Amino acid sequence: MEEKFDVAVIGTGPAGLSAVITLKIRNKSIIVFGNKNLSDKVGKAHEIQNYLGFPAIKGEELAQNFQNHLDSMGIEITEDQITACYAMGDFFTLTSKSNKTYMAKSVILASGVNFGKPYEGEEKFLGRGVSYCATCDAPLYKGKKVAVIAQTQKEEEEAAFLSEVCEKVFYIPLYKMEESTFRGKENIECVNDTVVSIQGAMKANKLVLKNREIEADGFFILRDSVSPKQLVPGLELDENHVKVNRLMETNLKGLFACGDITGLPYQYIKSAGEGNVAALSAVKYLSK
Repeated sequence: MEEKFDVAVIGTGPAGLSAVITLKIRNKSIIVFGNKNLSDKVGKAHEIQNYLGFPAIKGEELAQNFQNHLDSMGIEITEDQITACYAMGDFFTLTSKSNKTYMAKSVILASGVNFGKPYEGEEKFLGRGVSYCATCDAPLYKGKKVAVIAQTQKEEEEAAFLSEVCEKVFYIPLYKMEESTFRGKENIECVNDTVVSIQGAMKANKLVLKNREIEADGFFILRDSVSPKQLVPGLELDENHVKVNRLMETNLKGLFACGDITGLPYQYIKSAGEGNVAALSAVKYLSK
């Protein structure tokens, strides 16, 4: 049997880390998914002036303080991106980019707002030629042509993996890319262009770019995080944010959300406060 955690926390910004620390103090078994660099948004901030107790602190210094706090409590980050979270009654099943499955009695979403606006056709063809996980779905496209839309440099490994399975990989980076990255991978073609839409009939078969069109069998959209609508089936949203009450409760029993993902204002101190509330609400939920 796989281990079932009390709480799974998705996100390592101020909201997620605040929640994790509170849960650790309350002696709950936890797993936190995110980046071991914690939050690029925090780390790259020039100066933060309204975080209580740290006047005019630089982002990298605040991020280091976060890490020191985690280290002092023995909290480790699991670097595995969650691609889907399913409510199974009295527990949740979480599937990841590395094709692993995790279980938790409760979940706290704190993944921020980096998921971006869906491309035209993306949601329509999800599961019908469009995928968010190359590791999971690569076998479906053995010997076929695929396109990869990549938000960050770390997705280059996914493209390299796909090139070992697929006949052809079109790689569309949404960042400045080094030309030598795929040296020796002759079946990877880098395309520097702007994505317009994904088209098809029963199944996606065409990627429309600003300056060209690419016909392929599969389309992988690789972002730092998945939109909450796609991440958790049945989750109620308020426009592009997760709808919560003052206890950070969502419409799904045992699922809480906090931080930027719940809406404005996008402030570190607001996120940290909501993380604390979400954790306390999860503790109360687990005690029932």
